[in-house]
Amino acid sequence: MAERKTRYIDIFFQLTRRHLLVFFKNKVRLMYTLLVPVIIFAVYLLFLRDLELGMVANILSDETINITAATVGQANFDELNRLIGTLVDSWMLSGIIGISTVTVALQTNTVIVEDKQNGVNRDFASSPIHRNVLIASYFFYNFLVSALICFVFWIICLIYLACAGEFVLGLGSVALSLVVMFFATVASTLMTVFICSFVKTEGTMMSIVAIFSTAVGFLIGAYMPLGMLPGWVQWLCAFIPGTYACSLLRYAFMATPVSSITAFAGTLGLAPETLGTLTETLFHEFGYHLDFFGITVEPQFQALALAVYILLFLGLNIGVGRKVAEVLGIGKLKKKKKQ
Repeated sequence: MAERKTRYIDIFFQLTRRHLLVFFKNKVRLMYTLLVPVIIFAVYLLFLRDLELGMVANILSDETINITAATVGQANFDELNRLIGTLVDSWMLSGIIGISTVTVALQTNTVIVEDKQNGVNRDFASSPIHRNVLIASYFFYNFLVSALICFVFWIICLIYLACAGEFVLGLGSVALSLVVMFFATVASTLMTVFICSFVKTEGTMMSIVAIFSTAVGFLIGAYMPLGMLPGWVQWLCAFIPGTYACSLLRYAFMATPVSSITAFAGTLGLAPETLGTLTETLFHEFGYHLDFFGITVEPQFQALALAVYILLFLGLNIGVGRKVAEVLGIGKLKKKKKQ
């Protein structure tokens, strides 16, 4: 029994290594996997950042708040704008990391679909490889690739914040963002492998990747607060694990900038009601709080929802796990034999 278990473990790691080699040897696929978050990041820096800062400027100059260089002094106004720039960057970068956990995990599944279409699974089925070991190796390979690429992009985001003079995260926030990213990657791996277990051709897979990569940023609230979306879209977003992961990442990245802005605004001699209006407006515009149909979901319940979805998709994958390593054409052959 011990010898068989050792053999299974050895085969598991050999298969995982094989999947990793297949993935990283395809340079086009690797570049496409990295492309989505990089393009979003570039578009944000070139176009969206100025729009977001302009939106904040309009909030500050609103009659009910009326924070301008003339009212608080140029030095205070510049410092407040710097803090808001930190908030804007933290908001968008945490959203891009949230998108990456989903898009990278989805793109990584192309190896699974290719093995089905090209008949590689037929070779696996005819060899002394236990099907469960093969299925587990696919999951582990997907998680490793997704976690590695997301971690690299996480490092890039921190470097950008440091170079921009906006790195204000404490050790606790950095650790929290890593923990959230880890569980977000687990959830995305389980969800995307479950979806792709029903896909049999590369053409279908590419269509799913293209559509999902385009829509996922809106569906998890990475591009805009969920409260700005129609009710039926919010209902749909509530059933996507990435929604809660993205919100928790924002909580980790934005907690310090939000408290810094609140503390600094309090030193400007603003009336309590004006300070409250500023804080609530910023929270609403940047989707700091996750809100579904008027109900605010606190971070602890977001974490609970993410854990529930991990367990749910784990159960679903156990139920349809055989489809991940499905050998195409076997079913038709069996039907012919019966006839």
